[in-house]
Amino acid sequence: MKALEQFMERFMFASRWLLAPFYLGMVLAIVLLLMTFMQELFYLIPKAFEGNTKYTILGILQLIDIAFIANLLLIIIFSGYENFVSKMDTAGHEDRPSWMGHVGFSDLKLKLIGSIVAISAIELLKAMVNIDKYTNYELGWLVGIHITFVFSGVMFAVMDRLGDSKKAAKKAAE
Repeated sequence: MKALEQFMERFMFASRWLLAPFYLGMVLAIVLLLMTFMQELFYLIPKAFEGNTKYTILGILQLIDIAFIANLLLIIIFSGYENFVSKMDTAGHEDRPSWMGHVGFSDLKLKLIGSIVAISAIELLKAMVNIDKYTNYELGWLVGIHITFVFSGVMFAVMDRLGDSKKAAKKAAE
């Protein structure tokens, strides 16, 4: 019976490698974002020389949006892989990001909602710059969705702070 238990535990532990293709897929998604970014940039350059400031600002905001999403994917890839699959052996590499290996699930949650709030703010800013194309109803929805994301982020942070203070109080009591 013990042999069966050990087999099941090893099998379940090895199943974490089933997540690796997800992370590889996200790397490919970053490549797709890079292609989209370059297309947007090459489309924006001649438009900027036409003197259309409004369009230039919207184009730049679109580029920032794409960059935020790529950054978010990279954070998810690194922290997800290290938290759930295997440690990356990059400790001696000079370019290793300082946050790598230190982003836990709670940190990842906060980074994710923070990025979503930033992306939502950019989308709202794009709408405000292009306000004549939106109805009050549509703008209301955009503001409402953004406020919901901000509220969710604040609640995630509060819940994490409460969880950390309970852990600290329990540790102090021991």
